[in-house]
Amino acid sequence: MAAVAALAVPVLVGAAGTAEASTPSGCSSVTQIGSTAYLDVDGQTMASVKQYKGCGKNYAYMYIWAGYRSTHSSWEACTSIVTGDGNTYWDAFCGGVNPVEFWSFGAASLAECTRARGWNGNFPAEPGDVNAFTDVRC
Repeated sequence: MAAVAALAVPVLVGAAGTAEASTPSGCSSVTQIGSTAYLDVDGQTMASVKQYKGCGKNYAYMYIWAGYRSTHSSWEACTSIVTGDGNTYWDAFCGGVNPVEFWSFGAASLAECTRARGWNGNFPAEPGDVNAFTDVRC
């Protein structure tokens, strides 16, 4: 399966339910660090959230699953590299209305312990938003 999103968003390649992102804008080589987190909303997997490192930065990546997109007419989602309690944002990016995949801006946080956070909502995250966190990487 291959899909190309508009506005210089990277190519997406993967099997049903999985996503392997190419690279974020401005960085030609990244490596996933840590686990993949899954954002489950109302009993359905909405998205995968991953943390990458490359080009001197950490990046968060979010992919909205096709199954979720096919059963919902509208959604919003954001992702960011976070530290500490998960509420200290480095580079939050929201995909707008009905995004398929997107990267955070990139955080110069390689010397910090970080994880990627994804949530179903806008910025800043609200108490009712559902969150997914990758494991912490130092």
